[in-house]
Amino acid sequence: MQELSIIHPFGAPVYYCDMVGSTMDESRRLAEQGAPHGTVLLADFQSSGRGRGARLWQAERGKNLFFTVLLRYPDYAAIHPALTLRTGLAVALAIVDFAPALAPILRVKWPNDIMLGSKKAVGIITEAVGTNVYIGVGVNVAQSSFPPALAGKATSIVLALGNPELAIDRFSLLEVILGRLFEEISEPVGDWRERLSALLYMSGERVRFLAGAADVGAEVFGQIAGVGCNGELLILPDGASEPIPFITGELDVYGVT
Repeated sequence: MQELSIIHPFGAPVYYCDMVGSTMDESRRLAEQGAPHGTVLLADFQSSGRGRGARLWQAERGKNLFFTVLLRYPDYAAIHPALTLRTGLAVALAIVDFAPALAPILRVKWPNDIMLGSKKAVGIITEAVGTNVYIGVGVNVAQSSFPPALAGKATSIVLALGNPELAIDRFSLLEVILGRLFEEISEPVGDWRERLSALLYMSGERVRFLAGAADVGAEVFGQIAGVGCNGELLILPDGASEPIPFITGELDVYGVT
């Protein structure tokens, strides 16, 4: 493990490892050793990286960004609401800062993904242990191909830009992401939901929503109507007159008519 010399507005260390089981687990170990608020653990490859619902996160070694940010809060009341969504907003804005050409196709998909067109490019997972919060982020940066099972659903920044051979400085992108994250959760200007609404995936469109735990939810068909104060997804069910807030669930837009 080595400490990187990059710009980090949290004023905490940014550590780099060639390979770890998962950056989330390593970040917890750093926390146990007294790592400060804002500490980042970055790895080239995760052998056991996980996504939402304990799904494995699969990606090429050395092509992408896998990192976890440790946030320490004095008490539960101080923890920012909707941290996963607000992190997604920060990462989305950072990608647009870094690659403005992607702005027309970049969207934040509730609750924890970033889409480039109809394909996923970023996954985010948030876990809390007491008053410590761990935000894990996986960004497909330079991966030029995906396994057959993912090829129709996943993409990367270089693929979305139409240049699989494009060289991207991942650490420079990380600096931009950390800057945006600091702004969104430490120095927010205005209502984060207003910024998110402009980027919300499938906003105003009809979707199939699986309400409840990932992969086992009950079907709800309706129109996305926005996001609530605590990050809940607002859906106007077919035939209803008022939107309903959902705290957990999963969007499934494939094949919806």
